Amino acid sequence: MTTLDLGLFALNIDATEIAGAGLWSLALYLGFSPVGDWVTHQLSRWFNYAERSLYTSEQEFERTRPARESQNAFYASILSILPFLGVGTLCSLGVELSLGQSWAISVGIVACMGCGIYELGRRDGRSSE
Repeated sequence: MTTLDLGLFALNIDATEIAGAGLWSLALYLGFSPVGDWVTHQLSRWFNYAERSLYTSEQEFERTRPARESQNAFYASILSILPFLGVGTLCSLGVELSLGQSWAISVGIVACMGCGIYELGRRDGRSSE
């Protein structure tokens, strides 16, 4: 366990908890990839809508549109990870509290493999239709 001193606050950081939360987040992101795609699309739409209000000139808005939309899509894809990180942290803590600290990583790895195989099968089934 490492302690991070931030002046008034001291955070205790455990590498096992971070690894478990990351593995569970990846498993959930793979297992629920249509939800991740939906979150990314909604964030991108919202960023594009919010940025429209910053421009007063229609010509300037249309001239810079492709660059802004690709930048907003990038930001949306990065931020779409946050809900999965939150739920993954809760799953990791639940496994850690019920089975023990070492099981959070083990079950997270199994969940990643299972969700990865599920995602491959889902994409293969969708492409063969």
